Amino acid sequence: MEGEGDNDSVLSEDASWIQQDDQDDSFQKLESLDPQKRVQLEARIMGRRGSEVSPARRGSEASPDKSSSCGASRKRGLNNNHSKQGTSKIAKIESFFSPCRKDVCTQSDLTLTSLTSLEARAGDSHDTSLLRQRTGELEQRLNLVQGKLDSTTVRLSKVTEVTNQLLIQKCVSEQKEVRQTSVQNQLRLGRFNNQRQGARFVEVWVDGFAFSELGDRQEELTQQREEIEKQRKMISKRKPSVSTGGNKGKSDDGFTRPSTPSFTPLEYMERDEVLKLRAAALKKEETILTGELEKLERERNLHVRELKRIAAEDSSRFKGNPTLHSRYLLLNLIGRGGFSEVYKAFDLQEHMYVACKIHQLNTDWREDKKANYIKHALREYNIHKKLHHSNIVQLFDVFEIDSNSFCTVLEHIDGHDLDFLLKQNKTLSEKESRAIIIQTISALKYLNEIKPPIIHFDLKPGNILLGRGVRTFEAKITDFGLSKILEGDNPVDMELTSQGAGTYWYLPPECFVIGKDPPKISSKVDVWSVGVIFYQCLYGKKPFGHNLSQASILEQNTILRATEVDIPVKPAVSQEAKAFIRRCLSYNKERRPDVLTLCEDLYLKPKKQQTIAHSSSTS
Repeated sequence: MEGEGDNDSVLSEDASWIQQDDQDDSFQKLESLDPQKRVQLEARIMGRRGSEVSPARRGSEASPDKSSSCGASRKRGLNNNHSKQGTSKIAKIESFFSPCRKDVCTQSDLTLTSLTSLEARAGDSHDTSLLRQRTGELEQRLNLVQGKLDSTTVRLSKVTEVTNQLLIQKCVSEQKEVRQTSVQNQLRLGRFNNQRQGARFVEVWVDGFAFSELGDRQEELTQQREEIEKQRKMISKRKPSVSTGGNKGKSDDGFTRPSTPSFTPLEYMERDEVLKLRAAALKKEETILTGELEKLERERNLHVRELKRIAAEDSSRFKGNPTLHSRYLLLNLIGRGGFSEVYKAFDLQEHMYVACKIHQLNTDWREDKKANYIKHALREYNIHKKLHHSNIVQLFDVFEIDSNSFCTVLEHIDGHDLDFLLKQNKTLSEKESRAIIIQTISALKYLNEIKPPIIHFDLKPGNILLGRGVRTFEAKITDFGLSKILEGDNPVDMELTSQGAGTYWYLPPECFVIGKDPPKISSKVDVWSVGVIFYQCLYGKKPFGHNLSQASILEQNTILRATEVDIPVKPAVSQEAKAFIRRCLSYNKERRPDVLTLCEDLYLKPKKQQTIAHSSSTS
């Protein structure tokens, strides 16, 4: 029993010293802090309540030295009386460092350890110097990059300036060359002369000496043909014939006249053969002359087109190679329409050629008419800018020039349109025509697969652009000024609210129906236009109203009466092509295929697929 008591006393003494050591560590940590910070820590933990603060604590707050001595004396007292007051002191210290006392709640969640670490970090001058050094390095790098950027900007501006100068020099050189060629062609091909008719002057075309020479050769060939006919008549009178007895040498009136000596059969055969050879050679020469005349007429068409372009370029307010929108350098005028001019331009930012279509409002128009024109043009822009397809001319930009003009920037196609090609060549082969139609239908398919679908409504040869060269058959459609948007969840057709608009030769009969309710239209409008264009490519004329004006077509109801298409015998065209035209030009729109159905037409498929489909149908 005595041993057990001794052990208990030893354990109690060990526990008291362990508690004393914990207290000593806590006081050492507390005293290691700055006295002023320790006072702030005690005030933050214990709270500032006047009734609960001891006079010694007030003294410590007033004087840091007193608080330090007070802490030291308290430590010495704890060392002397640890056996008696160990438990109470430990409780006080634990409550002092605890997050919340029973009577006073802490005002911060910071512990002594975290405060010490924060103080050490805040006072770490080495980290601050590193940060300052790093900041200085970054500033130096920034200044270096900014200097390189400034020098690059200066170099880029110089390159842009040199590019401008070179492009302008090239443009001026080309313009001089074109004008010299035009002056030379005026003598050879013809020119416009101003002639007075009554009280006004009008421009009259006068052919050049090349046409005069061809005319003289044609007259000469005509005289030779007449001479051959005379000689044929002469030798026919002397053609050897069998004698008829008593009637020899008598005419119808009974008088006998001297007979013309007739040729022997050999002489007659020789002379007749010579005349036939001369006639064949004459016919061959006439064929050659006709080909030269057609070629000369094509040259004249190009010459007339160039004369009109030069005159329009000289009278344009945008001549002199200005730069629009600080980006687009205007070069040569491509063409002029009713209220617009199209210039070939160079994009100084993207470094590529573009086509700038400049829309100019008439200053004499009323404000409402100007607003309507601008609204129409912006609608076209909003439709066109979202279209991205290889067979659709891409729209890049639109911007305002001044209060009466604005510009749309389009993809530049270095070629002519299909209308120009047809005027130059009259007709195209079926293979060439089919290639253009396939590309056009591919673009229409894209327009009908996007959401919402779009009806072009103004599809014609003039709105199908071809690639570089006269006979390049890379087709792209353009001009979405009359396009219709099929709104709704499942759009099939829509009401036509713009009757009278469009090109009448290429519109279907339903667009001309007049009644109380507007007619319904769908993508089948574009299918009809495709049929008309294909017919015109193959046969060199429009199927309905070929030589009529738009006013005459409207007055005579030409399209409303176009119940059946008349397909010529020549030139020779395959039966599949004729059947395709009839399907596209079906008078009843219910029988006419829409664009998506037309894309699956067998005639547009490769030859192998056509053969497989034909063999499967026959079997």
